[in-house]
Amino acid sequence: MNPLKRLASQTAIYGVSSVLGRFLNYLLVPLLTYTFAPAQYGVVAEFYAYMGFLAVLLTFGLETGYFRFRAGGEQAPAVVYATALRVMLVANLAFLLGAWLLRQPAADLLRHPLHPEYIWWCAAILAFDSIGAIAFARLRAENRAVRFALIKVLEIALNVGLNLFFILGLKAAFETDPGSVPGRLWDPAIGIGYVFIANLAASLLKLLMLAPQFRGGLAGFDSALLRRLIRYSLPMVIIGLAGIVNEMLDRAALKYLLPYDDTTNMAQLGIYSACYKLSILMTLFIQAFRYAGEPFFFAYARHEDARRVYAIVLNWFVICCVFLFLLVTLFLDVFQYFVGAAYREGLTVVPVLLFANLLLGIYVNLSIWYKLTDRTLLGAAVSLIGAAITVGVLLTLIPRYGYAGAAWAHLACYSAMVVISYLLGRRYYPVPYDLKRVFGYLALGLGLYGASRVLVDALGFPPALVGLALMVLFFALVFAVDGRALIRRRGT
Repeated sequence: MNPLKRLASQTAIYGVSSVLGRFLNYLLVPLLTYTFAPAQYGVVAEFYAYMGFLAVLLTFGLETGYFRFRAGGEQAPAVVYATALRVMLVANLAFLLGAWLLRQPAADLLRHPLHPEYIWWCAAILAFDSIGAIAFARLRAENRAVRFALIKVLEIALNVGLNLFFILGLKAAFETDPGSVPGRLWDPAIGIGYVFIANLAASLLKLLMLAPQFRGGLAGFDSALLRRLIRYSLPMVIIGLAGIVNEMLDRAALKYLLPYDDTTNMAQLGIYSACYKLSILMTLFIQAFRYAGEPFFFAYARHEDARRVYAIVLNWFVICCVFLFLLVTLFLDVFQYFVGAAYREGLTVVPVLLFANLLLGIYVNLSIWYKLTDRTLLGAAVSLIGAAITVGVLLTLIPRYGYAGAAWAHLACYSAMVVISYLLGRRYYPVPYDLKRVFGYLALGLGLYGASRVLVDALGFPPALVGLALMVLFFALVFAVDGRALIRRRGT
């Protein structure tokens, strides 16, 4: 199969599962924001931010390391897998034990002394997900996208189903008749904690469904390979941690950097986190591309036309991302109903966050240079620079501008990382990217968004009509520049 078609088909399968699964999962956002106050929703956002950091530590970058050494042909794929899996099992079981023993001190430290169970539940979710990550990597490497997608969707479906059961079933019954059987099953002291219980049950189901991928996975351990695997993968932990700093530190830091009382700070965190979810479409596409793109880039690297193909991939990736940016920003008056009315004051940050995530997607494409040349330490340096920018902007802007400063921190960070990664890529693994097209499409997206603000806000045109007209214009320009050439290539 044509490599671009294969990448597109794999991305489509991962994308459909991600879109369907995450769509189900993100149905929780309106459910929770219409049910709970911003300060309560802020607890969920806070803990998931912490979990983002720990998830990177507990996977040790071994997913990328597994792809690298499996594709390298120096060891049998089964040996590479067994070696990585043993590390994951030992480390995560030790983490789970530590979390159980230290749950109360950790809860005290995080200012949630009445809920040490949150610590234990979140730790179990992390351990189950981290152990499952290497099994998912095996599915990706074996091009078993359909099974990957099925497990992901079932996991998320159970998570959403349990949340609906807890909140629309038990909580509603408790509020209507506390003495009823379902009403007695709802514990108000747990409250928002039912979100963690649902996630924990779904993560356990996922691990059980991945059992066939664990069968025989402990045979063939190689200690020499382990040292090489760890040496390659540990810089990926630094990269991952820096990436989480860039992606999630804002939600972990808002509680501490905003200049209000704790209750108000948690409410502001809840508002920002809910509006952040409106960048879901961009995030989903980037995630689907990552799932398909990482094994594709490694597998295709030995072909003579690899660099030309990578350039074409970036071009069409940017086109898709600009489309998603416009879809949300031009029709934000519709997307706003995704969150409860108490959260909509934060909608002004959505365009900034969308464009920041678009730049993150470009960085994902550009970062192949350090993965394919084994310069993961340099890749880590780029991520650390981005993390330093994030921290600096957060410390500077949040106390003065609130959560809007957090959104601009994302944009500043990813802009710098794109520039630095491109320059380093030109030196170590030059790819003939078409910068005129890439920048042209970025400018087009910003220009159409700016035009919509003028037409709607200043001139009073109907938002839906303006959005539709500008989307048609975008498609027409894309077809004129790249569409006809693509059709000609498919016809040859």
